[in-house]
Amino acid sequence: MAYTVLARRYRSGTFDEVIGQEHIAKTLKKAITSGRIAHAYLFCGTRGTGKTSTARILAKCLNCLSFDAPTPTPCNKCDSCIAIGRGDDIDVIEVDAASNTG
Repeated sequence: MAYTVLARRYRSGTFDEVIGQEHIAKTLKKAITSGRIAHAYLFCGTRGTGKTSTARILAKCLNCLSFDAPTPTPCNKCDSCIAIGRGDDIDVIEVDAASNTG
């Protein structure tokens, strides 16, 4: 059995599973529900605060193939959701500024 960091093994898959950043999850869900999605979002903060997890959940909500429009609850089963969860979706570009300086 391969070793996996707990944060990756138990990474949140929906906004309802987010812990410690509920106010951010609620704000993003409301933006999706009301159809007022901004053209860009910047996730910043200290290490371990859920930036990547929250960004991937938002990407799933906007790109989920199980729904015709953005949804606040992605299926986490379609090809798009699975690829975004792995971090290798062709339509989602993830920039890690801490690792990609210069």
